[in-house]
Amino acid sequence: MVKAIVAGAAGRMGTRIIHNILEADDITLVGAFERPDSPAVGKDVGEIIGKPPLGVIIEDSLEKVIEKGDVIIDFTFHEASLANARTNASYGKAMIIGTTGFSKEELEEIHELARKHFPLVQAYNMSLGINLLYKLVEMATKVLGEDFDIEIVEAHHRMKKDAPSGTAIALANVIAKTLGWDESTFRFCREGIIGERPKKEIGIQTIRAGEIVGEHTIYFAGTGERIELTHRASSRDTFARGAVKAAIWVVGKAPGVYDMHDVLGLK
Repeated sequence: MVKAIVAGAAGRMGTRIIHNILEADDITLVGAFERPDSPAVGKDVGEIIGKPPLGVIIEDSLEKVIEKGDVIIDFTFHEASLANARTNASYGKAMIIGTTGFSKEELEEIHELARKHFPLVQAYNMSLGINLLYKLVEMATKVLGEDFDIEIVEAHHRMKKDAPSGTAIALANVIAKTLGWDESTFRFCREGIIGERPKKEIGIQTIRAGEIVGEHTIYFAGTGERIELTHRASSRDTFARGAVKAAIWVVGKAPGVYDMHDVLGLK
């Protein structure tokens, strides 16, 4: 039985991850923590998620619970996730990180820590459908090549702090890698007299509104025809289930950086 610790246990994703752990057969919740100023600190997890007491108290730091578990599941904030990875370097526990908004330098440090000290599954989106979408986008890009203009439109809830989404950037990277392009071809904003669209460009546009859980559409637009690939998430459980699956998979793996394609056997 895999023993899991959940970071940000009282947050939107943390609570859904805990619900999904409780419903799974091969994993159990042994620890939970929040930022020190959270009103959830000191409370039983059951109280926070609307269930009877579970005997797991929400602590105010990873250090207070890390020795209890096999894997840490972290969907928090980029600075907090980096701090948790630094702490875990001394313990070697497996980690799942689904946090977005990392700078290039932050992500490089986390990956370097993992390669030396612990197995890590890091992905901006752990939905099974999104990870299948990556493969479909790669296939479409190979077939259509530079003859079609490519645009990505993503939509999320009004509370999301980073833009564009990590998933949109990951999709753009799949396209760029397939075409032999780099990040200089990403176009995040258009305004004013912009002139004709360059052929070597990947548009990435952002919508923030209401309670949209997550939507991503990739447009392949050619002369006289258009192909659209869309993924819509209607519940955070989509991401939570993937995270729990990854947590069960990663325990016992060698130190290193893995992604959901490894977990799902898509490589």
